[in-house]
Amino acid sequence: MPEIFVPKEVVEGETRVACTPETAKRYVKEGFDVVVESAAGKHAHFTDERYREAGAKIVAGTDAEAAWGSADIVFRVYPITPDEASKIKEGAILIGFMSPHKNLDSVRILRDRKISTIAMELVPRISRAQSMDALSSQASIAGYQAVLMAATYLDKYFPLLMTAAGTIQPAKIVIMGAGVAGLQAIATARRLGAVVEVSDIRPAVKEQVESLGGRFIDFPMDESGEGEGGYARELTPEQLKAQQEIVRQKVVAADAVITTALVPGRPAPKLITADMVKDMREGAVIVDLAVEQGGNCELSKSGEMVIEHGVTIIGHPNMAASTPADASLLYARNIQAVLLGAVTEGEVVLNLEDEIFAGALLTHNGEVRHGPTAEAL
Repeated sequence: MPEIFVPKEVVEGETRVACTPETAKRYVKEGFDVVVESAAGKHAHFTDERYREAGAKIVAGTDAEAAWGSADIVFRVYPITPDEASKIKEGAILIGFMSPHKNLDSVRILRDRKISTIAMELVPRISRAQSMDALSSQASIAGYQAVLMAATYLDKYFPLLMTAAGTIQPAKIVIMGAGVAGLQAIATARRLGAVVEVSDIRPAVKEQVESLGGRFIDFPMDESGEGEGGYARELTPEQLKAQQEIVRQKVVAADAVITTALVPGRPAPKLITADMVKDMREGAVIVDLAVEQGGNCELSKSGEMVIEHGVTIIGHPNMAASTPADASLLYARNIQAVLLGAVTEGEVVLNLEDEIFAGALLTHNGEVRHGPTAEAL
């Protein structure tokens, strides 16, 4: 069976790992050889010893460098660098997040080296691929953490409190975008006792929002904002302006705003203008989960916490990495589902007739199969 290599993540702040002792044990049972770079699971608190107990081989230094070129399959969390891409054996398989539109140099190298790259963000969102959906597993954690971060930096309680000194009113939270991250944020904020209002251009999510205890903000729209794969589509300037006028009233009155709105392959829509922030009360908090794609707030800065007009704006680019143990556990299981789904009679076969692999393969046999990336190149 093929050899799997799990390297350490090299980007600062990336605490997750693409293979846990749990999944390593399963791969060994299936007949794979698993090689893990020493300390790959350190930040998620998976020790080298636990990987050894699972049957993996631990390598470091020159042995780790050599493993890039000997492995048949390489796992990854954060998008691979051009330098790392050039180390992978020609014809090998790479599985991980790729952000191809931002990493075209890496894509070129992977294409030229005939690497079969399975980009986890390209896995189709179909029922058969739910166990492979890393975007959802990581977004759920991000939504949960965003609420906890808002609660930490907000200058008031989330719940309604009746005390001997009087009643404290619950915090008013506005959540923008009711995808996986948004729905988890709603559930978490409601558990903490906040009043939650939710904006989304897809009327179909209203029932989900209300089932979690949120209040759905209705928009007058001529047509649905539903796009491909259940994502929101990009709005016209007129629709965006109409949405902003309604949202403005809610945002200005909010104690905290959590934004999660993303459109695949495009910059995040600007939903909170600098003018809105100016009119928010001092002490309010904005957590922008779309900051890595440009942000939903005009004043967000990736990797920074800024204060504008007394409003704290948090632009954490990798919120899932703040819960590394569970984030790694779920992500590693997503990768396991992808890889084992390709195993046929003891061999890894990437069946291009299967819509999962047809959709998820970024590069294969010297070609860039993902249309928008091929166009960008």
